[in-house]
Amino acid sequence: AEELLNQRLKEIPAGCDGLVFQPYFTPGVSMPNARGAIIGFSDIHTRIHIYRAIIEGINFALMEGMKGLEKQMKIKTKEIYLAGGGSRSDEICQITADMFGLPVYRTQTHEAAVIGSSMIAFMSIGQFKNIEEATKSMVHIKDEFLPNLEVHKVYDQIYNNVFSKVFGKLKPLYDTTKNFNKKIATNKNMEE
Repeated sequence: AEELLNQRLKEIPAGCDGLVFQPYFTPGVSMPNARGAIIGFSDIHTRIHIYRAIIEGINFALMEGMKGLEKQMKIKTKEIYLAGGGSRSDEICQITADMFGLPVYRTQTHEAAVIGSSMIAFMSIGQFKNIEEATKSMVHIKDEFLPNLEVHKVYDQIYNNVFSKVFGKLKPLYDTTKNFNKKIATNKNMEE
């Protein structure tokens, strides 16, 4: 089913015809009341739009994190390496390259954590002198995805003009919802 959905991603244009997904399912320290949201629904949207909006939303959130790190560390990201479930899809890798406007590389395995752990283990027993030597020996680029810079411009506009503003606009509602849910839980506990 996932492969079929991934193949159909090509049917939906960048920006999902105005559908934007905010993937804050797990509130963190800086956004304790955040929740996930999908905005922009209309009668033209299909389940494939929703699927692509989820992928784009996750990438927008990663982009937000990358921009924060770049600002804090005073560096500029030049390339991206993908691992994990999404990296199995050529379509998702290409969407990622287009969204970030950077080359995206997929390595020989989707299990990056296992490779990383193995590299550290081999270093600890003296097989490699340092992380660079371990990386050179154990990590191999399998595929490269180059960004379409015209598509990147579309994503850049969506990020700057929509995605980056969604949380601030919805935050008062998230706060209200959290307070409302606390009241319901308190009333429920009192009834028990």
